[in-house]
Amino acid sequence: MRARVLVVDDDPALAEMLGIVLRSEGFLPSFVADGERAIAAFRDARPDIVLLDLMLPGMSGIDICRAIRGESGVPIVMLTAKSARMRARLRRGEDVTPELLTIGPPGNQITIDVPAHTVSRDTDEVKLTPLEFDLLVALARKPRQVFTREVLLEQVWGYRHAADTRLVNVHVQRLRAKIEPDPERPEIILTVRGVGYKAGTG
Repeated sequence: MRARVLVVDDDPALAEMLGIVLRSEGFLPSFVADGERAIAAFRDARPDIVLLDLMLPGMSGIDICRAIRGESGVPIVMLTAKSARMRARLRRGEDVTPELLTIGPPGNQITIDVPAHTVSRDTDEVKLTPLEFDLLVALARKPRQVFTREVLLEQVWGYRHAADTRLVNVHVQRLRAKIEPDPERPEIILTVRGVGYKAGTG
């Protein structure tokens, strides 16, 4: 019988990564992103273990932990993996120096305004999620460097330990769908077979 895991976290990227890893290991995960609904979800799912974020909307992870512990001895693992990303965002918030990055070959370039958190092609803005933006900036800042998936997991997601690198592949595909004229023939984010990804340049 597959062990049931309840993941309580409002970070879609982290929940997605955990789902990939848990399913690959034979677990049956269920997810809830709101602290207020966590207790009801726990009672409905009757999990064998709970993965619980500390910072949640509606009700804190500590309060949820106390409530669950009041009625069950199920193991609870507190999630704190995104602290590195939080520190990186705080550092960026303190840095007001203008930083404009250009990525892509001539005729197919996009411009990244890092402090303004915007991406544009000519005069048209390209809408990206915060994670997609962070991934693009990491590649654009070092256009000649090939990044392994493990390095990107650490720099963009803040995971210092082994994690499923398919999370990087999924976000690269989504990013290409937004910034590449032809995602099947990418020119802005290039795959280096057997290694990882790098920025396309002229």
